[in-house]
Amino acid sequence: MNAERMTHTGSPAAPIAATAAGTIYTCPMHPEIRQDRPSHCPKCGMTLEALLPELEEGENAELLDFQRRFWWTLPLTVVVTLIAMFGQRLQGLDMATQSWVELVLSAPILLWAGWPFFARGWQSVVNRSPNMWTLIGLGTGAAFLYSVVATVAPQVFPASFVSMGRVAVYFEAAVVIVSLTLLGQVLELKARSQTSAAIRSLLGLAPKTARRIRDDGTDEDIPLANVHVGDRLRIRPGETVPVDGTVIEGGSAVDESMLTGEPLPVSKRIGDKLIGATLNTSGALVMRSERVGSATVLAQIVQMVAQAQRSKAPMQRMADVVAGYFVVAVVGIALLTFFAWGWFGPEPSWVYGLINAVAVLIIACPCALGLATPMSIMVASGRGATQGVLFRDASAIENLRKIDTLIIDKTGTLTEGRPAFERAVPAPGFEADEVLRLAASLDQGSEHPLAETIVRAARERGMALDKPESFESSSGIGVRGQVAGHQLALGNTALMQQIGVAVDVLLPQAEALRAQGASVMHLAADGRLLGLLAVSDPVKPSTPEALATLKAAGLRIVMATGDGLTTARAVAAKLGIDEVHGEVKPADKLILVERLQKESRVVAMAGDGINDAPALAKADVGIAMGTGTDVAMNSAQVTLVKGDLRGIAIARALSQATVANMKQNLLFAFLYNALGIPIAAGLLYPLTGWLLSPLIAALAMSFSSASVIGNALRLRRAALIQGRG
Repeated sequence: MNAERMTHTGSPAAPIAATAAGTIYTCPMHPEIRQDRPSHCPKCGMTLEALLPELEEGENAELLDFQRRFWWTLPLTVVVTLIAMFGQRLQGLDMATQSWVELVLSAPILLWAGWPFFARGWQSVVNRSPNMWTLIGLGTGAAFLYSVVATVAPQVFPASFVSMGRVAVYFEAAVVIVSLTLLGQVLELKARSQTSAAIRSLLGLAPKTARRIRDDGTDEDIPLANVHVGDRLRIRPGETVPVDGTVIEGGSAVDESMLTGEPLPVSKRIGDKLIGATLNTSGALVMRSERVGSATVLAQIVQMVAQAQRSKAPMQRMADVVAGYFVVAVVGIALLTFFAWGWFGPEPSWVYGLINAVAVLIIACPCALGLATPMSIMVASGRGATQGVLFRDASAIENLRKIDTLIIDKTGTLTEGRPAFERAVPAPGFEADEVLRLAASLDQGSEHPLAETIVRAARERGMALDKPESFESSSGIGVRGQVAGHQLALGNTALMQQIGVAVDVLLPQAEALRAQGASVMHLAADGRLLGLLAVSDPVKPSTPEALATLKAAGLRIVMATGDGLTTARAVAAKLGIDEVHGEVKPADKLILVERLQKESRVVAMAGDGINDAPALAKADVGIAMGTGTDVAMNSAQVTLVKGDLRGIAIARALSQATVANMKQNLLFAFLYNALGIPIAAGLLYPLTGWLLSPLIAALAMSFSSASVIGNALRLRRAALIQGRG
């Protein structure tokens, strides 16, 4: 069982099948690792996460544990550090006693707060997978054990190592490393907990209950899990459709924008299909359930998001690429130092060997190496936030500079994502304002979002509206009623045919408006055509400038939308986008991303809806509009707070500056090690008589960390000018 579950099948259905039998846990960095119980990754030491999170999840136990270890021992770390720095100034505290005080205060930090790090370091040795935990365990362990020996048995050290009445100890170096590492883990675990938020948001869209119609015609509320294929379900206005099925009674307008991207509600009549988790806006419906549980469209989107997230391991930090070799090299040098001094050094040779080996391990302790990438990421994330760009993780910042293809959703991304009144076109002999006023007067009795748009447009123009004397909704095709003594009808061509009103006189204007991406409604009064009204989803004012900037940077722009192809092409023509995919489903967007990736393209996906979630998760970089859905933002790695596509150019320039800064930091870190390790090992002793004591090694380690932090802070002033990168 375990051996089978430790393998990576690569099949999209694998996580769902495994989860049905029991929760399966995987590593965020190494998705091929799979186990049937919580544990740590044998390769990198990270905590394994559930493939599919539950809707209701409690607090992260590991996060709570690390927070408790950090906050309980932080005061001890501060006290130990202050004593090490200023203890000699305290009256009545001799240096030998000071060492014992530091030992007593440091022991809980190392042996309790730092125990998980030593456990992971030991696991890396057992699994023969050296990583950063190996270095942290060796560095802090060596500093602590050396200091314990110097405190308990100072007589074993040569007299030259006695200063101010004691052998120098390095408890403060060990405890500071543990506390900083704990803080880093707390921040990392908080960030990682958000990776499952997209799936939980999706799961939360479905209602918890459904209203089933019994055979005797009465209704009963049942849990969603108890809905079966063939059940008759009632959906009242304002309620969410529980499962996928077909309308068998009634008519209404259903808002499917969250799933399909279509900004305008879709009319539903008998025989039309309904999608679970969409919103019934106006009329009452009775449906027959056809797909329930894991067969619904929503469940399939959940599965696609989960598979896309797990099929793409986050980019390994540049430090991790060489960490394994670095660990082995450092340990080898420390052992070689110990035995070389023990066999060939002056007396007491083995003491010299121990001290120099400890100095090697301390100066090689990965503080600067560990800070090199995270500090740049931290500063870049803050800088991005001030520019309206939120990065979820390091891989987004690292990968964004590489993108050469940008797939963009239309509704809510290129456009505003909400219907807006465009114009009224009068028939010969009538006025446009009167057409709008009469239509708005009639629509006051409707709950349809398009009606709200028309009424709002009339009121914004200061028009005096008449109260409808009667009103009825013709399922899915329009509305009728009496206003100021006139019988009005407002709807599509099907309604006009039903009441015998010809629309040929305005047919060219209607077709032209549809070609521009607008929805067209006809208004008739007393059997005569008065005119037509157009409602559209306007392009955001910032979109043309943003697309021009991205094209100038060499990006290939592709539009993919759930809207009709005619509307999509109309918007694309306005914006100069040559490659258009219309009427695409969530799975189609995912397939488009995968196809472009197979063509060796580095793909970014920008969207704002639930229908974009699988593609956002699968893309090399997912970019969500901050004005969109929570699911989109949780699936993406980058969020544009204002929904302004110009933020992509800013984010890409910041990515270029950040990666350059990270490389500089890594160069600093390795340069210090390249210079410090040979000196700590005593290579200069035969020529100069120099030895690098652990104290100097600790100072050099601190200086290297300070250099890395100072360099990372330069990103706060970096010029974010878009380059081709």
